[in-house]
This record gives sequence, C-alpha cells and structure tokens, in this order.
Amino acid sequence: MQWKEVQERFPNEWVVFEATKAYSQEGQRYIEEMAVIDSFSDSTKALKRYSELHQEDPNREYCFFHTSRSEVVARERYVGIRGPR
Repeated sequence: MQWKEVQERFPNEWVVFEATKAYSQEGQRYIEEMAVIDSFSDSTKALKRYSELHQEDPNREYCFFHTSRSEVVARERYVGIRGPR
C-alpha cells in the first residue's frame, strides 16, 4: 500500500506498519510501500505497539507515522556495536 492510500483509509490516525519497499538517500529513509499492521488515535499506544513488534523481530522494518504527514521520510538510525575498550 502506498502512503496516499493509507492516508485515505486511516485519516487523522497513527499507523504502525512494516515498510515493504524503501530506499536510503543522504541519511534519510524514504518509504514507498507499506503493510499497515494497526492504527491508533493515541501516539503512546502506537509507540507501544511499534516497540512490541520491534522487540519480537528487530530485523524487520517497522515504523509508525501520523497520517497528517505529507510523506513518510525518516532519519536513518545507525546502530553500532561497541567493542572492548
């Protein structure tokens, strides 16, 4: 599903989704297609659901955004592993 479809189907909601098609450019993550998992009117509930999904499977690309946003672009997060000091 593309963002415009999500906005039409879930107006003024927080949506939790898995990115199914995305690319990175200049430190930004552009999400082109997604599979909606849940929607909420409350951001704290959306964050909780996102956290549960991410904890269950951290290798999948889960996100949550409010449908009032014009596009789904996120800053990339880099997770590093610290070695012994």
